[in-house]
Amino acid sequence: MRILIFIFMFISLTQHGDTHGPEGCNHEGGLCRVGNCISGEYLAQFCFEPIILCCKNLLPIATKS
Repeated sequence: MRILIFIFMFISLTQHGDTHGPEGCNHEGGLCRVGNCISGEYLAQFCFEPIILCCKNLLPIATKS
């Protein structure tokens, strides 16, 4: 019975609102975080709405050429 509840919760989280999952967040340069984004980051989207956020850096990371 517990596994059914877990599966139901997982499905309901992935079907809710603007959820893109961790693959989409990581592919676009973000990190999935629980609760709040840290200093220097902003909320770009949700990995699993409304609990897990996709946070991105405010400033782009400089790359060496």
